[in-house]
Amino acid sequence: MHRVAVLALDGVYPFELSIPKRIFGTATGPDERPLYEVLTCGVDGGPVTTDADFTLSVEHGPELLATADTLVIPPFARCEEVDRDWLPGPLAAALAHRRPGTRVVSICTAAYVLAAAGLLDGRPATTHWNQARHFQRTFPAVDLRPGVLFVDDGDLLTAAGVAAGIDLCLHLVRRDHGTEVANRVARLCIVPPWRDGGQAQFVERPVPEPDTATTAGVREWALGRLREPLSLSTLAARGRMSVRTFSRRFRDEVGMTPGQWLIQQRIEHARHLLETTDLAVDRVAAEAGLGTGASLRQHLTAAVGLPPTAYRRRFRGTPAALAD
Repeated sequence: MHRVAVLALDGVYPFELSIPKRIFGTATGPDERPLYEVLTCGVDGGPVTTDADFTLSVEHGPELLATADTLVIPPFARCEEVDRDWLPGPLAAALAHRRPGTRVVSICTAAYVLAAAGLLDGRPATTHWNQARHFQRTFPAVDLRPGVLFVDDGDLLTAAGVAAGIDLCLHLVRRDHGTEVANRVARLCIVPPWRDGGQAQFVERPVPEPDTATTAGVREWALGRLREPLSLSTLAARGRMSVRTFSRRFRDEVGMTPGQWLIQQRIEHARHLLETTDLAVDRVAAEAGLGTGASLRQHLTAAVGLPPTAYRRRFRGTPAALAD
């Protein structure tokens, strides 16, 4: 079983500390058996303070990291201290237990720890937008992406914080076991099943003003018609807005253009069809509104690094009976 170790540091934020257990701990296979074992450890095995009015007792010390397949570090404390030591000796010693090849995940300002350890030098990463300037000044060698929800760089993943930590953990469940398992986890946890990592951290109007027309109804309508041609003018007309007004309001509410959003939804639908049906690749492309198998191959490879048949084989274990 895949072991997830959560490293709780003094000053940890309780909400984010609970995310890995809630998401990974909810993931089960077809036989209802857990897919992950989630354990929490501290730097020295002693009590861990939080930023709330309580202290935590954790059962494991840093030696747990030597057995972890994935290490998650939740955020802690505050980041205003310019000269703060982000990698004190006991923390560095704890991280030294980590095995080569362990997948490492930070949520929010825990990216400071990874950067201080040199793990993010020359690599893309993100953190909370409110700390982006301070982070860049402190760690100029990191390729910081301050506007996105999370960054997946293979064995190193960083999330912007709070709900983005949920998005990243769901993304890992999806990466490990496919959309069907991840969607079930999302349903059980009552959270959105998928927000792409490149989505903006901050959107101008996530909750519309009273009596203001929104694009939410149009998005719901479009999701039921992904196989159809959906032009910008068609979407705007459905929302009873001009193209200009609709485009501006859509970006304010969603953080991306209507075209970018449609591509993401179509890729997600194609992934679901590849995992749950035996439809030929060209048919999957048509049902998802991506046109041809070649177009699907291009979009899916760019999104997840796998062409359709390889993706289906990985998440269904089916033989390569369909031509890619």
